Amino acid sequence: MFHDPLFILVVIAVLLVAGILITGIGSFGVSGKFHAKNANRLMRYRIYAQFVAIILVLIWVYFRRGLH
Repeated sequence: MFHDPLFILVVIAVLLVAGILITGIGSFGVSGKFHAKNANRLMRYRIYAQFVAIILVLIWVYFRRGLH
């Protein structure tokens, strides 16, 4: 499974989404200038990254079903 480049892309995309989400939620707890300046931008980036991750997962599932 880890030999499949598309699966590796899916894992990277999911980890990117998780990283953006954790950073955004962490900024809510800390507040301050970083939160005020970047909170909406981080959540927007999360939505974009999540969209790409979902598309990659769907493509991966489509090709995996076709191989069986």
